[in-house]
Amino acid sequence: MARGAAVAATLATAQGSLPARGVAATADVISPGGVAWDDDGTIVFVGPADELPWEPVSLGRIDEGVIVPGFVDCHVHLPFVGWRADEFEARLAGVSYRDLHGQEGGIFRSARMLAEAGDEEVLAFSNALAVEMAAHGTTAMELKSGYGLSLEGELRQLRLARRLAETVAQTCRVTLLACHAVPEGWSRDDWVAAACDELIPAAVAEGLADAVDIYVEDIAFSSEDLARVAAAASAAGLPLRVHADQLGPSGAAEAAATLGARSADHLNHVSDAGIARLGEGRTAAVLLPSSTFTLRAAPAPVAALRDAGAALAIATDLNPGTSPVCSMPETIAMACSLYGMTPLEALTAATANPAWVLGIDDRVGTLEAGKRADLVVLDGPSFAHVPYRPGHNPVVTTVIGGEPVDS
Repeated sequence: MARGAAVAATLATAQGSLPARGVAATADVISPGGVAWDDDGTIVFVGPADELPWEPVSLGRIDEGVIVPGFVDCHVHLPFVGWRADEFEARLAGVSYRDLHGQEGGIFRSARMLAEAGDEEVLAFSNALAVEMAAHGTTAMELKSGYGLSLEGELRQLRLARRLAETVAQTCRVTLLACHAVPEGWSRDDWVAAACDELIPAAVAEGLADAVDIYVEDIAFSSEDLARVAAAASAAGLPLRVHADQLGPSGAAEAAATLGARSADHLNHVSDAGIARLGEGRTAAVLLPSSTFTLRAAPAPVAALRDAGAALAIATDLNPGTSPVCSMPETIAMACSLYGMTPLEALTAATANPAWVLGIDDRVGTLEAGKRADLVVLDGPSFAHVPYRPGHNPVVTTVIGGEPVDS
């Protein structure tokens, strides 16, 4: 590895304490801007291009480009294997997500595909998606379980996630989605008890999980179940994540904030009380516009969340059923068009705040001296061109730890 530098017409990054909210959530712009890193891939300078400590020899000069932090995707259901395009067609014909779930489709179908596939098949399928994500500027991301749907199945998926994390270019954090659906042959109460008493401790004993997640929904788990999982996660020393208020209002967002969860994700039907609690606490509001788009769902109330002072993050929700999208630029475009986010607000929501959600904001998520040189060089004269051109991959170069990533 050699020291390097990059310059562009503009450089945009969040600054200050995290998670960013309000005015602080709008990324700062330096024009023209530059970033330099030393030979261990640590940033040593961010600022005006003409003050670079050495010439930008590694990436060259891109006079009309944009430099931003690498995108951080904090809600990802990898590893999985196989797609479910026929379910998408069924929803277009009027079949609801709930109906598909109840017909052993949805989560249960992906669980069967995972169980039937060999480890190497799962890793090859998932690695290809990770490579595609890097080509679209994702330099750090979450990996989740949740398709195991048995004690050993969940642990297998976590082990696969750890193996995947060792092979991909991105920094990865692994989340145990302990309660995603009630497995066949189990009552809900019995599964929650097993998840709390056996699964979470086993995952911790093997060093397989960095956080614990639960899907709170009328077709999944309750707020009472959330409290039990939160207690088990706390006892294990793991932060809590919550799938909240996706299909209907459940009180999950306010419960997540009260319990001190790291994030409440989805929020399409978050209540006024949930909005207020997210604005008061440190639980981040993780928005998933790609699943909103794919399900043709009501968008999360971003204006109200913003006005309340909530910390906003956005992620792809990459999964085979409701968000087969792995591109953060495309997700940013959806966030701006569907939710009314401004481009520079969406940039912070796609970099700094999700790094905070994953607990890696001390290393990545912003361009600052002392952090790792994870950055993306984009085409176009400003970051606004990313949401302005959905479907176009604006990434010229993805850099992770000071090294350009082959795509």
